[in-house]
Amino acid sequence: MMSSVLAVVSLLLLQTGVQGFLVLFSGSSMDHLEITREAILQTTAKVCKQLASAEGRDFTLPPGPLTAESLALACSSSGSAKSFQSAISDVSWRNARVDFRHPFNEEYHFDGETFVEGRKLITDGVSSVKASIKRGNFEAARQKLGDILHTLQDFYSHSNWIELGNKFPHSNLIRSDVSDIGPVADKNTPTCQSCVGKDCQNNILENIIRDKKLTSGYFGIVPFFSTKPKGKCSHGGSLDQTSRKEPTGGINKDSLESSHGNWHTAAAEVAVAATSQLLEDIRGAAGDTDFLRMMGISKNGSRVLCFVIDTTGSMSDDIAAVRETTSLIINSKRGTPDEPSAYILVPFNDPDFGPLMRTTDPDVFKAQINALNAAGGGDIPEMSLSGLQVALTGAPPSSEIFLFTDAPAKDFHLMGTVIALIERTKSVVSFFLTGSLGLRRRRASDQGQGQIQHSRMVVSDSQLYRELSQSSGGQAIQVTKTELPKATSIIVESSSSSLVTILQAVRSPGRADNFSFTVDESVRNLTAYITGSSLSFTLTSPSGVSQSSGEVNGSLATITTVGNFLTLGLDSQAGLWEISVSSTVPYSLKVVGQSAIDFLFDFVEVSQGPHPAFAVLESRPQAGGNATLLVSVTGSDSVSLTEVALVEASGSGEVSGTLESVGSGDFLVTMDRIPDGEFVVRLRGENSATTRALPDSFQRQSSTRLRASTVMVTAKAESDLEPGTLFSVLFTVTTNGTGGSFTIRATNDRGFPSSSPTTLTLVTGVSANGTVTLTAPANTASGTDVTLTIEAESPGATDTNYAVLRLSVVSPVTDFSRPVCDVVSVTAKCSDDCSLSMWELSANLTDGNGTGIERVTLRQGNGTLNTTTVEGVGNMTVTLAAYSASCCSPEVELVAVDGAGNVGTCFRSIRVTVDTTVQPPVTNVTNVITENSITVTTPIVATTTTTTTASRGHPLSLSSYLCSIMLVSVTLILSH
Repeated sequence: MMSSVLAVVSLLLLQTGVQGFLVLFSGSSMDHLEITREAILQTTAKVCKQLASAEGRDFTLPPGPLTAESLALACSSSGSAKSFQSAISDVSWRNARVDFRHPFNEEYHFDGETFVEGRKLITDGVSSVKASIKRGNFEAARQKLGDILHTLQDFYSHSNWIELGNKFPHSNLIRSDVSDIGPVADKNTPTCQSCVGKDCQNNILENIIRDKKLTSGYFGIVPFFSTKPKGKCSHGGSLDQTSRKEPTGGINKDSLESSHGNWHTAAAEVAVAATSQLLEDIRGAAGDTDFLRMMGISKNGSRVLCFVIDTTGSMSDDIAAVRETTSLIINSKRGTPDEPSAYILVPFNDPDFGPLMRTTDPDVFKAQINALNAAGGGDIPEMSLSGLQVALTGAPPSSEIFLFTDAPAKDFHLMGTVIALIERTKSVVSFFLTGSLGLRRRRASDQGQGQIQHSRMVVSDSQLYRELSQSSGGQAIQVTKTELPKATSIIVESSSSSLVTILQAVRSPGRADNFSFTVDESVRNLTAYITGSSLSFTLTSPSGVSQSSGEVNGSLATITTVGNFLTLGLDSQAGLWEISVSSTVPYSLKVVGQSAIDFLFDFVEVSQGPHPAFAVLESRPQAGGNATLLVSVTGSDSVSLTEVALVEASGSGEVSGTLESVGSGDFLVTMDRIPDGEFVVRLRGENSATTRALPDSFQRQSSTRLRASTVMVTAKAESDLEPGTLFSVLFTVTTNGTGGSFTIRATNDRGFPSSSPTTLTLVTGVSANGTVTLTAPANTASGTDVTLTIEAESPGATDTNYAVLRLSVVSPVTDFSRPVCDVVSVTAKCSDDCSLSMWELSANLTDGNGTGIERVTLRQGNGTLNTTTVEGVGNMTVTLAAYSASCCSPEVELVAVDGAGNVGTCFRSIRVTVDTTVQPPVTNVTNVITENSITVTTPIVATTTTTTTASRGHPLSLSSYLCSIMLVSVTLILSH
């Protein structure tokens, strides 16, 4: 009885979305998405500006509101616009998910005066984010960041912090080294009085306001579950049953129409400032470069070059070809906008695979490939899918992955897992297969057995690779050994961070068909790929000119053929193109180009109440009903969306959706049904920034092929794994199709010891539950991530679905103290011409009994920083910092980070400031006047301006995170 009541309550709450600031667009009220987006943009702009200043570059923001596109350009990384927008969406959409995952957990929303519990969620989450960034696991960091930002932002909407007269963030909420969050009303202290309507703007008791005591409202949706201590405030709202119990009314500031709606704007602005403050703390621990990488911004754009390579004995020639191609590609792309921002290599053999090697240095990547040795392998099949699984979870989402092999997959049982990861990451996988055409020599271990030759892959063996490539929108290229360098260079060199898919189709079995696609003016390097054999085609341009497949160098395209792979280098003529293909064997067609205009999408679950909210699905959408997509247009502020459709991948059917703008280039798209088979997402729109008289029409498609399922799998794991400790993940499987015994498979990409049920018996419409347990070895580094995939397969393998969870392994944190910075001396010898004079600073930095200072860097200042480590009093390690700079760069900020990610900073400015309002007392000052100089010796009180600007022009004091500073001596040289 209790479980069924809770299920009803959960459904009601999901239909109301009452927890926290609103999630989707609501007039002039600010929601979680806008608060998060604005804070990320502001903080990223600050980081890019300070990096530019340190490197001596100009930093200029374009006029108008900040956008991902304009800021990526200002950060000298226009190729990162899509990945930056994707990172913002990752954090924001994960933020929105909290209301779905934790509707009754008060601490996730600071409801019911759960200040200690809510603060612990934030500080533990910050430690997890820092650990993930340190290991380069940026996706896990973004997900956890979204979780904790929801809770942090809710503090300013649900508590009385704003009503107490506070205009700045509560810094102690994010500081693990400070446990005191101020006076909190205990459970026996009344906090509110009854009110109705506008009277609720002043319903908090006067003594609570006078004594500056924190309180927050209680919330409940079902009367007999809605317990509220006597005299306490309620959350408020039409569905909050506690607000009908004395004292009536509420205090939330979720929107302008809320109980305390007159404080909504102030609460939202402080929430933006608090979000920025937390981001600054994470930035300090991560460093500017890794902070920007977490946000999807890299100097060379977002493109990652990822190779998965078979290293068994027969692959020596293939590896040599990959070495040659890699060297050519790296050398040709170095210093260009298409230079990859990172390189990933995953070797596989039998029975071994991995580890994943990741670097940002192209020379290191070349050295890693040069070090590969082709040997061993046992029997012919290899662990190709295990290697691909590692790459899919280790590479950023939407990566291009290239796998090289001449053997079938030994671990074909992972096919469902790999497809699930392809669908969730939207990565494109292309296979270079050299073992299915012609004859191959035996592996090295067979060389002593004469000149016997054989093929390692028959046609049926390569079918699995073809299916995986088609699922991801990649190619399965079958070539000989001598053709491999040419095929590799064609497809790898054509990829870039701005690559977009315009058309994609598969015909299996093969048949004659006509395809059309629209090319807009923004597209350059237009290319068509056709994978298949024994086919012919005719290409027709927007101007009506045609070219047949027999014309290798025609007026419309240059055609290159390598094995079963045809590349058509097209002229980028804007307008409607057509291509007619004739073939009786299976083939695939893909048209790509380079353009800033692209889109992001995810299927989401949307609540239908007065406060809309959503959560991104971690599985396939449910078949047999409607569906909703959240679509974001990227790359331009001048485009308008006109159509989003689900298009059959192997047919001509399509389903168009109903569009609803939710602001910031985001659209909710409602589909009244989903195609029965595999489909892609197609987007059409218009670009007003064109040389034409009329708007320029554009078309984009998703590379990934998707499908719906009658099986639904949901899993929940909100905490982190602890090394050496058993961890449990609860999951639920439901079907609206035929019941029976369903096969369950749970795999993780780290090979952690794991157990789970192998089957679950389902009845149509009735859920069945299971548990996956896994253990991270005790020596697992903190910040390691693990991707868990749980699959459910129907009887007869007619239908499957999955849940994919990315989990973090985090060791318990015992060091909560920030490094301490003591400024020993500041010497300024500045003349009228600042470029001819210098100033210096020396400081001592210590971490007490903590984990030790790992890094000291400059956040501000264009000078030179040198550090040395010495042993101080009591065997304490002291880092000596010596900084010198031109007087044209009058400010410096040192950032010290310890092993636990705690951040301490020192800020000093030699700018002369005069405070006419407050004159601090100066005692025992000796002024020694010499030639053009004044020497001031301690003690002295110096006045320095140290403020920055938060959202909407509010100043943020730096005192919340600056170290205590001791000024020993200052010398000012004054020139006449």
